[in-house]
Amino acid sequence: MYVVTVGGNLLIMLTIGSDSHLHTPMYFFLSNLSLVDFCLVSTLVPKMLVNFLTHNKAISYAGCLTQMYFFMVFTCTDNLLLGVMAYDRFVAICHPLSYVTIMSPQLCGFLVLLSWTISLLNAVLHLFYGTVLGVYLSSSVTQSSWKNSVASVMYVVVTPMLNPFIYSLRNKDIKDALRRLINRMASSQLIRHG
Repeated sequence: MYVVTVGGNLLIMLTIGSDSHLHTPMYFFLSNLSLVDFCLVSTLVPKMLVNFLTHNKAISYAGCLTQMYFFMVFTCTDNLLLGVMAYDRFVAICHPLSYVTIMSPQLCGFLVLLSWTISLLNAVLHLFYGTVLGVYLSSSVTQSSWKNSVASVMYVVVTPMLNPFIYSLRNKDIKDALRRLINRMASSQLIRHG
């Protein structure tokens, strides 16, 4: 699942970046969502895989704080980008004639930058207060380790793995751009070897 998630999100970013037909606000936001999903799974899954393989769940305090900080940054950014994408679709549907002027490159860049800024500040507010709250709440509530593991995998791995399929591969423009990218790569291989 980790390989599919990383590969799918990298493929979406490569496809959108390499095809000028996809240099629109919707695909700009989609490319950023793929970047965030790639970063999110890369923050937690490698350590989770090591834990499963070694049967050792130990992590240093600094490692835990770092991992939680980036987890919070990427999950918050993921949610904010989904909201920005919803706003983009709202403008496209409700104001189609004004879409190009409303969703200017400056506004799109600002919305992505704002999403990242809010996420970074939100995560800093939480490694200060979240850790104290977590210690007090975790001692009063006992849950099975298996249930926690399943919930973690569902949220951290499955959702980012499905995002490329949900938002991209069902889209005709992405499919066409992906075909053009594969054809260009195949042509360059034939020229090199031919």
